[in-house]
Formats: sequence, C-alpha cells, structure tokens
Amino acid sequence: MMNQAGRAIAAVSAINEEQPLLAVSGLGKRYGPGCPACLDLQGQRCPQCGSLWACYDISFDLYPGEILGLVGESGSGKSTLLRCLYFEEEATTGIMTIPSYQGGPANLLAASAQQQRYIRNHMMGMVFQNPWLGLRMHVSGGGNIAEKLLAAGVYHVGRIRTRAAELWRQVEMPLPRLDEYPQNFSGGMQQRVQIAKALANKPPLLLLDEVTTGLDLSVQARVLDLVRQIQRELGVAMLLVSHDLAVIRMLADRTMVMHQGRLVEQGLTDQVLEDPEHPYTQLLVRSLL
Repeated sequence: MMNQAGRAIAAVSAINEEQPLLAVSGLGKRYGPGCPACLDLQGQRCPQCGSLWACYDISFDLYPGEILGLVGESGSGKSTLLRCLYFEEEATTGIMTIPSYQGGPANLLAASAQQQRYIRNHMMGMVFQNPWLGLRMHVSGGGNIAEKLLAAGVYHVGRIRTRAAELWRQVEMPLPRLDEYPQNFSGGMQQRVQIAKALANKPPLLLLDEVTTGLDLSVQARVLDLVRQIQRELGVAMLLVSHDLAVIRMLADRTMVMHQGRLVEQGLTDQVLEDPEHPYTQLLVRSLL
C-alpha cells in the first residue's frame, strides 16, 4: 500500500497536470524611489537609494482546490504579498494571471482599477488577520455578507438574505445573531463572519492571512476545522499565510517559505518541514523542537 508521503506526491503530481488557478511571476513591492542598484538587491533595503522591498521576485503557481501555505517570521513580507494579490497594494513589478479570466494572458497587476475590482468581487475572497480590516463592525453580520454580494452583482433582497443565512449556518454561527453587529462577537466569531463574507460570491480562490493569530487554542482549532471543511466540501483553492508551522502542517498541501521578502524554499509540506534545505527553513523547524 502507498504510504502517506507517496499519496501526497501522487496528489500533487495530479494537481500539477492541471492548469494553475493563479500564476504569479516576479512580483515585487517596493517602498521608496528605486534605482538601478535595486535590480541586484541582496537584502530587503537598497544600499544606494534606501528603498525597502517588502517582496522581491516572488513566483509561484496555485492550483484548483489546493491549499498552498506561506510561512515566515513577522516582517518577512507575507501579508504585503497577499495585499498585492488582492489589489489592496499596488505591486511594483511582476505578472499575475488567472488563466480562466479572459483566456489568461492579461497581467492583472497592470490591469485597470475596474478590472481589478471585478476580479476581487467575483473570483477572490480575503480573510484578514485583523477582523476590523475585513468587516464593518457597525453593520450587521448579514449586512457584511450583503456588501460582498452587492459588489458581485447580486441585488435581489430575498436572494441576498437566503445566501447570508446559508453562509451563517455553514460557518456555524447562531442564526438569531445574523442581524447583530460584529463588534459584539468574540474574535473567533469575527473570523468566522469574515470567512462567510469571503465565501459570499462563491470564489474559486481564498486568501487567508494569519486567521488564528491571537485566538485561544480551542477557538483556533474550530477555525482551522472550518477552513479544512470548506476546502474539502467546496474545493476552494487557498493561499494560507501563517507564522505557525503547526497550522501549515495541518492544512497545506504545499508550502512556501519566505525570508526577508524572498521565497527561499517551496515544495510538498511534509518534505519542506521534515527535510528542509534552506538554512532559514532549518532554523524555523528547529525552533519548534
């Protein structure tokens, strides 16, 4: 019989035969003026012009139904990368394509604001580390979900209400609290409302930024179970950012390691965490022992 590692390799091999859902090449985000010396950057800050590169030359593919983990210490550029992918930040360099969108060749990082809004409202969902960034705290939970549906072009009040209730049950929130303000909820409940909102437009891609940070262990477990259930039942592809290797090990099919704005290692999660090649990854893994 095939062991766990063999099954994982077979599964990823099958995934890699598919067309990527999201393809990113050479993505960079610079804070500062930039100069020719930035093209041969060794660290995050350019010694000539002083520009800070939060992300530098990031390339990866994400496949349908896959959970791709992104791990690294605070300040490594993980959250900035997600904000660039979600068009919250303007990338300085790079190409990002979604092959199912207009045949795939268009670089969405250079697309018009209107095109980027369409992609964000119809093909992506985002769960922020801080729920206050992803939710309107003085708008009801149902109203937050309605906001995403309206942005995706759903205007029928009955359909919006039905979809909101369906999502509320899916994330295991008490239905009578659908009309309450998220500011009255616990941190774990706020994260579940964020997930419900992110799923409202039935996106093929979810971006998850440190969704368990600051939560009690029991609440973390419930949120992680919810993420795993969504991936299993809906087949949504996810880019999961975390500094917690235990979370990555539990959920991610493949893992990328980010250090000082660069991807230093990527591969099957078991392979990366059990036999890391890069010295920084080795340091991360040893820190858990």
